[in-house]
Amino acid sequence: MIISASTDYRAAAQSRLPPFLFHYIDGGAYAEHTLRRNVSDLEDIALRQRVLRDVAELDTATELFGERLAFPAALAPVGLTGMYARRGEVQAARAAAAKGIPFTLSTVSVCPIEEVAPAIGRPMWFQLYVLKDRGFMRNALERAQAAGCTTLVFTVDMPTPGARYRDAHSGMSGPNAPLRRMLQAATHPRWAWDVGLLGRPHDLGNISRYRGHPTGLADYIGWLAANFDPSISWRDLEWIREFWTGPMVIKGILDPEDARDAVRFGADGIVVSNHGGRQLDGVLSTARALPAIADAVAGELKILADSGVRNGLDIVRMLALGADAVLLGRAFVYALAAAGGSGVEHLLDLLQREMRVAMTLTGARTVADIGRDTLTGVTRDRFVSP
Repeated sequence: MIISASTDYRAAAQSRLPPFLFHYIDGGAYAEHTLRRNVSDLEDIALRQRVLRDVAELDTATELFGERLAFPAALAPVGLTGMYARRGEVQAARAAAAKGIPFTLSTVSVCPIEEVAPAIGRPMWFQLYVLKDRGFMRNALERAQAAGCTTLVFTVDMPTPGARYRDAHSGMSGPNAPLRRMLQAATHPRWAWDVGLLGRPHDLGNISRYRGHPTGLADYIGWLAANFDPSISWRDLEWIREFWTGPMVIKGILDPEDARDAVRFGADGIVVSNHGGRQLDGVLSTARALPAIADAVAGELKILADSGVRNGLDIVRMLALGADAVLLGRAFVYALAAAGGSGVEHLLDLLQREMRVAMTLTGARTVADIGRDTLTGVTRDRFVSP
């Protein structure tokens, strides 16, 4: 049964990928309750269907940080995207550019900044963590600015990695992981040929450029665990705010007080996010957290949201709850793994079309028309504080 394009692409990705890669992108933390609620809570958002509203002239475009977007979405930073398709970050970035939305390159991408930026026809965004190695952070920021990256997405909800038990079971980590990954690759010949052989080098490109030698998948978990910094605070971000000349977005906000702190810090935007359910299980879904945060800081900075968005209707739901735009993570990686850059383009085309249908049937001519009035009273009572 076809439910959505992302559902179909997920099934195709599971068939094509070695299990360690599929479960790395598909899984969450602990028992994965928040992972599931991200999707189910969004599905529970009921919209008001309106009729006879004259929506013949309908526009999904919006402006974000001085850029015109074809629809209010950007591709989220996803680590190891280059393991899901041959030079996957380049393919995904080209697809996003072709559909008129931004691509965000992860700190822990396979393809380095210098490979991805020249390959696309529009500026890209860059994501960075707070790491103990401040020299790496400065090096990455300098290289991102030199490559023309316009917006910095600063992820703050990973002072330590979440407990992701699927990774130990799948072979991403745990005993005999390299051997298990090799055996899995051998039983998935299409991936082994297209990505395993032709998609080399399989190292963390941005980190390797800084360290001067390859940092491969075997080093990935250890390097991250050693470099995440649980001592971080807002003052640790001040030098970055002064150094970075473009918009700065704080990713990983789930509490209204943290959103107010981001305003006081001088951020240009926030991403309301629980890291796709991959950090602390049992926290609010993004759909549940978003309205209170929007009530606290709307109009003072741009509000983006991620986690659980699987179709164009979900984009409208997030906007109705208070977001200005969404970040797409798993949905685009499933499409990339299944069909490369053309799969990502196809997915984005479908999301925009689904969004247009939802806008038509709720009577919204523009993105600015989507708001709390787009929700039914029942949904407002359940999700929105009075």
